[in-house]
Amino acid sequence: MVRSRRALLLTALLAVLALLITGIGAAAWAYSRIGRTPGELIDYSKRRLEGHPNLELVALPVLDAVGGWLGEPDKATRALPFIVPPLPPGVVTAAVGPPESGDPMRVLVGPTRSVTSLALAARSAPDGAVVEVDPGDYLADVAVWNQRKLTIRGMGPGVRLLAGGRSAEGKAIWVIRNGDFTVENITFAGGRVADRNGAGIRLEGGRLVVRQCLFHDNESGILTNAGEDIELDVENSEFSHNGAGDGQSHAIYVGAIGRFRLSGSYIHHANVGHLVKSRAKRNRIEYNRLTDESGGQASYELEFPNGGVAEVVGNIVQQGSGTRNSVMLSYGVEGYGWPVNRLAMAHNTLVNDRRYGGTFVRVAPGAQAVWTRNNLWVGPGRLNLPDAADSAGDRRAEWPAFVQPSREDYRLTEAARAAMAGIAPVPPALAPRYEYQHPLRLRPVPDAALLPGALHSPPR
Repeated sequence: MVRSRRALLLTALLAVLALLITGIGAAAWAYSRIGRTPGELIDYSKRRLEGHPNLELVALPVLDAVGGWLGEPDKATRALPFIVPPLPPGVVTAAVGPPESGDPMRVLVGPTRSVTSLALAARSAPDGAVVEVDPGDYLADVAVWNQRKLTIRGMGPGVRLLAGGRSAEGKAIWVIRNGDFTVENITFAGGRVADRNGAGIRLEGGRLVVRQCLFHDNESGILTNAGEDIELDVENSEFSHNGAGDGQSHAIYVGAIGRFRLSGSYIHHANVGHLVKSRAKRNRIEYNRLTDESGGQASYELEFPNGGVAEVVGNIVQQGSGTRNSVMLSYGVEGYGWPVNRLAMAHNTLVNDRRYGGTFVRVAPGAQAVWTRNNLWVGPGRLNLPDAADSAGDRRAEWPAFVQPSREDYRLTEAARAAMAGIAPVPPALAPRYEYQHPLRLRPVPDAALLPGALHSPPR
C-alpha cells in the first residue's frame, strides 16, 4: 500500500512537471508575441512560487533547466553585451609595477591573473592606473577605493559583481571615497546592508563617471553622499529592479551634490522607490528611457525634491498601472535648498498608463522659473504648474498616435507626424541633438526632423 501511494504520488508529480514544462513553453511563445522574453516569464513564475517551499523545491530546478535550455540568463546576469573601446596607445602592459614611460599602468584582474580580485586591486592599484577586469562572476568581491584617479573597466560582456550577502563597510558593493573615477562595463547585483540602503556603488566624494554598466536587484543602484564638490555622470547604463521595497531607496539616489548628469540610460522596474531622485544643485537629464512598464511599481519616475537647476531634455518617461505614486515628475516638494531653482523641460514624451489618471509634472510654489517646450503628455493626467510657468508647443496625445506603445515604442505614426508638424523654438542648450534608441544607444537627430516629444525618427 505504501509503495502504491508513493508510485501514485510520483506519477502525479511527474504529470504536474510535464504540464508545467508544456505550460511554460506555450506561455513563453505567447509572451514573446507581446514583446517579452521567456526569461521574464521564468522570473515571473519564480516570484509566484515564493512562499511555497514544497513547490519551490521541485519547480525551481525545472525552471532553471528550462531557462538554460532556452539559452536565457537569469535576471541577475541579463546584461547587454557592450563593446569596450580600445585603450589608447602607449599603455604599459605589465601588471602591478612602476610604469616605464609615464603612460597609464594596467592592472589586470581575473581568476588567472596575479591580481585575482577587485578587493586586491583596490588595495594595490596606484593612482592613474587602468584596472582591466576579465569576464567572470566575482562573488562577494566588495571593495573600498581610495585612489585619487582611476579607471576600472570590464573587458567584454559578463563582468559581474554579485554581492552574495557581503558589503564594503556596511554600505555597498563598492565604496568610492574621493577621487576622479571612471567605471565601465561592469554589473553590480544584489547589494544589501542592514539599513536597507545597500548600493551597487556608494559615492562619498570626488567625481564619478559610470558608463555601460548594469545595476540590478540592489537596494540602491547608485547612492551618493552630499557635498557641492561631488559630481556624477551616468551614461548608457541600465538600472533594473532596484529598491528595498520601503520607498526610501531608489534606482539612483543623488544627494545634495554639485552636478548630476544622466544620459542615454534605461531605468525601469524600481521596487516601490523612485527611478531617479536627485537633490543636486545642477541636473542634466537627457535622452533616457525611464519606464515603469508592466509589473513595475515605482513611485516617482523623476524627482528633484529640493529644486536646483534641472534641465530635462529628450526623455521617454512612462508610468505604469502599478505605480505607488501617481506623480511622474516632481520638483521642489521638500523645500527649495539651492539659491537658483529652475526647471526646464523640452521634447520629452511622458506617458501615463495609470488607469485613474495622475500628474505629469508637479512643481511646488517658490520656483524661480518653470519652462516647458514641445513635450508630449500622453494618457489621462494633469499638470500642476505655477501660474507663471512659460509653456509653448506642448501637445496631448493618446496611444493610437504611436507605433507600438504596448511595447514602449513611442515613435509617432506617419499620420501623427503630419498632424503634429511644427514646434516652438528652443534655445540651443535645450534643443535635442539625439534621441534614445533601445537598447542603450543614441541616434543623432537632424534639426529639420524635430517633432514634439522625445522621438523624431519615422517608423520603418
